[in-house]
Amino acid sequence: MDNRRAVSAGARTIARAIRPTEEPPVSGIIDLQRFGEVFITLFVIMDPPGTIPIFLGLTGRLDARRRQQAAWQAVAVAFGVITVFAVFGQVILDYLNISLPALQGAGGLLLLLVSLQLLTGKEDSPEQTGNINVALVPLGTPLLAGPGAIVATMVFARRADDPPESVAVAAGIVAVHIVLWLTMRFSGAILRVLRDSGVTLVTRIAGLLLSAIAVQLIADAVRAFVTAGGS
Repeated sequence: MDNRRAVSAGARTIARAIRPTEEPPVSGIIDLQRFGEVFITLFVIMDPPGTIPIFLGLTGRLDARRRQQAAWQAVAVAFGVITVFAVFGQVILDYLNISLPALQGAGGLLLLLVSLQLLTGKEDSPEQTGNINVALVPLGTPLLAGPGAIVATMVFARRADDPPESVAVAAGIVAVHIVLWLTMRFSGAILRVLRDSGVTLVTRIAGLLLSAIAVQLIADAVRAFVTAGGS
């Protein structure tokens, strides 16, 4: 019996001694699992590959330099909006007495207006819109930093209970925006292949996709309002 106790105590001592080395050193700085959750969730919601036709549809008439400017400006605006809502999102919504479904519905209506312009071919010329219009609305928000991305970021920020999780959330947000910038930055190669006729086709497809996204956002907002009213 004494031998068994001695063996058991020795095993526990060895387990305690080797436990700290089982986790990689980086886990003390960043929660890799939470990083993966944030990156994958935002990647799916913001959909970098799916932004290519919409980005080309909105910036296809711009020259290469202005298109690259629109790309990094849109990513910068989206990153700023996401960061602000991650830190102060719930405070802002509570102060203005705005619900998340209301924010979602407003984003859907704004996207619907832009999609109608793309579908009918009545979008403003680059001389009329300028870089800032393309970068801020609708590329930066609500296309990239839309209601879905904002809500997801607010949820992840609220669930971050310790510094490694907070670092993971911040790193996930930064990584997704880097992917977004790379996607739009090198969309010029696709534009050279499509030429003017292809850009017109992509513009109409982008309008159709945007209108579907807008309708889905509005429908989800209405459903949320109905559910909240019935509960």
